Amino acid sequence: MSVASLPLRALNIATQGANILGTLLIVGLVVIICTDVLGRNLFDAPLSGVPEMISLSIVAIVFLQVPQALRAGRLTRSDGLIDSLHRSRPRLASGMELLFDVLGCLVVSAIIYAHWPILIKSITRNEFVGAVGNFTMPTWPAKLMILIGATLLALQFIARIIQRLKKGHTQ
Repeated sequence: MSVASLPLRALNIATQGANILGTLLIVGLVVIICTDVLGRNLFDAPLSGVPEMISLSIVAIVFLQVPQALRAGRLTRSDGLIDSLHRSRPRLASGMELLFDVLGCLVVSAIIYAHWPILIKSITRNEFVGAVGNFTMPTWPAKLMILIGATLLALQFIARIIQRLKKGHTQ
């Protein structure tokens, strides 16, 4: 294993770990929702805070799982044009793929830059959702997961850019 592949391997392990964490959050939401529905219907006693937990978790899940989707080539996009270009004009298609990765990295970097102060404010002000006395939940864990997922996504874009540039030099 080359020294250059060690950071990529570490990135892929971290990306897979974030994906697993997102999956565990989904399982947790299913359990919470089922418990809430059963408690509401069988015992007339719903769980407090289910909507708050769901609203925070869904965004965190998306950000934790999207880096793996990019890495696996499953990020949603329309492939009709790019597939056609790969057949007829492969250099143009490769250039467009590279441009997509660069723009993706820039957009996600802007999200990271904008989200950092929001996370810090959430921690320092001890922000929470819910109603005091009924249910409260801090917002910073979900915001931290958003930052982690966005950072992994930006790093996956950078890894793709490097791989495309290396591939271009070897052709």
